[in-house]
Amino acid sequence: MDTLTRMRAFIDVVEAEGFSAAARKTGRSKALLSKYVRELEDDLGALLLNRTTRQFSLTEAGHIYFRRAAEIIQEVDNLSDAVRANNTDLRGRLRISVPRTFVDAPAGQSLIDFAKAHAELTLEIVAEDRFVDLVEEGYDVAVRITRLEDSTMIARKLADSINRVCASPAYLANLERPLKKPADLAHHPVIVDTNPKSFNTMRFVNPEDGTTFSVPIHGPIEVNSPMVTMRGALSGLGIALLPDFVARRAIDSGELVSLFDEYLPQHSGIYAVFPHRRYLPVKVRSFVDFLSKWFRENDCEKQ
Repeated sequence: MDTLTRMRAFIDVVEAEGFSAAARKTGRSKALLSKYVRELEDDLGALLLNRTTRQFSLTEAGHIYFRRAAEIIQEVDNLSDAVRANNTDLRGRLRISVPRTFVDAPAGQSLIDFAKAHAELTLEIVAEDRFVDLVEEGYDVAVRITRLEDSTMIARKLADSINRVCASPAYLANLERPLKKPADLAHHPVIVDTNPKSFNTMRFVNPEDGTTFSVPIHGPIEVNSPMVTMRGALSGLGIALLPDFVARRAIDSGELVSLFDEYLPQHSGIYAVFPHRRYLPVKVRSFVDFLSKWFRENDCEKQ
């Protein structure tokens, strides 16, 4: 039996001025309370209560122990209340790791919308293009764009994500060399996003047999920003490989044309990743639920 349980029993008996009254108040038996107090005395090596059939009083040691024990139990209860409040209230701070691409793209509006909906919660948004260690670096949740592999983290998919080969209508209208199949990209300027590991190639899937192949690419700009890559494509500087959540509005408006869609490889996804499912703070659960709903309502669930 732990010390705090015995300590609470002792305080209950003292405050109720007797074992019988404490038993009625706490719903525990008189014998159990007596056992807890006796074990506490044995552990301390000191008598805390003078007991007779008709009288009940604190010893000198009992007076000292009661005052300090009451303070300790109150501190423990206050700490528990504070933790429960933090775990159930949308208050305090939520530390989020997100890719720069996500923040800069239209999808970044989801973070602003969440902040507007929860004014008493402070969002600490750290945008960087690496997979942070959520536990070691103190993050509550991360947004990741990837083919999620086996992980000790808990992940919830927010939307599909696919990279599209894009070019402006003006660029396509002025081609001197035909662009009929993915292999032709080797002969065209490409604005290269250096964020992917193999940024000097584009990977495709043969729609006939499912085999994968890569096409080497090169061009006038290499930059670690899909947004800058898209600007290059919009300006007619060349072709770009762009995440759908970055390029989709430009494709829908006709500013960019999506090429070789039938050759695009398996979708990756946009995920919310967090360390633990048990006792998940409501602020994390609310954030993940909000983003999932935001992507559905903004037609981003199937990109």
